[in-house]
Amino acid sequence: MTTHTTPSGGPLRAMLVYGTRPEAIKLAPLVAAMRDDERFDPIVVVTGQHREMLDQVHEFFGIVPDDDLDIHAPGQTLTQITNRSLQGVGRAIEAHRPDAVVVQGDTTSAFAAALAAFYHEIPVLHVEAGLRTGNISSPFPEEANRRLISQVTTLHLCPTTTSRDNLLRENTDPQTVRVTGNTVIDALLVAVDRRIPPPDENLAAALEDGSRRVVLVTAHRRESWGEPMRAIGRAVARLAELHPEVLFVLPVHRNPKVREDLLPQIEGHRNVLWCDPLEYGAFCALIDRSDVVLTDSGGVQEEAPALSKPVLVMRDNTERPEAVAFGVAELVGTDEDRIVERVSTLLTDEAAYTAMAHAANPYGDGHACERILAATAALFGRGVPLPEFDPVPTSSHKEDS
Repeated sequence: MTTHTTPSGGPLRAMLVYGTRPEAIKLAPLVAAMRDDERFDPIVVVTGQHREMLDQVHEFFGIVPDDDLDIHAPGQTLTQITNRSLQGVGRAIEAHRPDAVVVQGDTTSAFAAALAAFYHEIPVLHVEAGLRTGNISSPFPEEANRRLISQVTTLHLCPTTTSRDNLLRENTDPQTVRVTGNTVIDALLVAVDRRIPPPDENLAAALEDGSRRVVLVTAHRRESWGEPMRAIGRAVARLAELHPEVLFVLPVHRNPKVREDLLPQIEGHRNVLWCDPLEYGAFCALIDRSDVVLTDSGGVQEEAPALSKPVLVMRDNTERPEAVAFGVAELVGTDEDRIVERVSTLLTDEAAYTAMAHAANPYGDGHACERILAATAALFGRGVPLPEFDPVPTSSHKEDS
């Protein structure tokens, strides 16, 4: 791997670019780690398409961005997001003159930021690199974004060995790939320790009964808009009728299309509570309080297993297959009957529940940021990488369960 140098010889100026809540959550502990390390001078640039939810994460982690591109516009298209992000990040690079640009995951703004860095001949560090479903249209546009980012990345920071292997199959230079674990676990462990209750009084009161089981439901994927989202809503309504003693909690995405499809299906059920998206600390506390998690979110697929919560994934495929392999997650798609059957099984079959609810966590150990800093420093000739993250093999978990 080519060793890079900083023109000044001073601290490495790493520009972290993000715009959505999931990116902010996963990069926040890395920002904190860089601020505490004299080898680094982090520059936080936000594109700002998730304005309110982004601000909540910043407040929780004590982050004040150095540059806010404020690209948000009502109803903007993916093309407009790409154009505005590309132009904005290009201007930020010219203003701040970073030594490296750090992007996370697979958003359109992450792709645009990586492309802007490439155009300026600045090394790209890709956090959460190597995720793949094998279907470029699912999830859309994330699968395409992450593949495109990989083409211009200098240092691929993979959360798991599976992600690493995906990149190696694509003939990526092995010397540019490091397995670090996922920074979402670093962030999660901080958040859970704070035990922040939800601001919604009705929800907070309902959760106070520790003997009552809770099913957490999150759904927002673009490919589920329309009939699949309505089917999810109908499934939750049926489950509420079948299990009146169980509380079903839905923090509902602010996207009008999601609410238009989902909310009419769940009206009139006293044991179904929906609320606006929770700030990060309260959401982590809700995962910890839940018994079963039903989701189409990528991040939640990583967070819930870290807290020993069974995860039913409402997608037909996943770029995070490790949880399925470890037995702590299962793909159920958006088929109404299958969702009802699988959630009901976990609520009524103790053996089935116990088989999934163990602490096997393939995604991280809370030290991903340390490994990322070491790998980045090594890229610039300022140290050596730490040993890579390697969870207990899948076979061991299956035998233990």
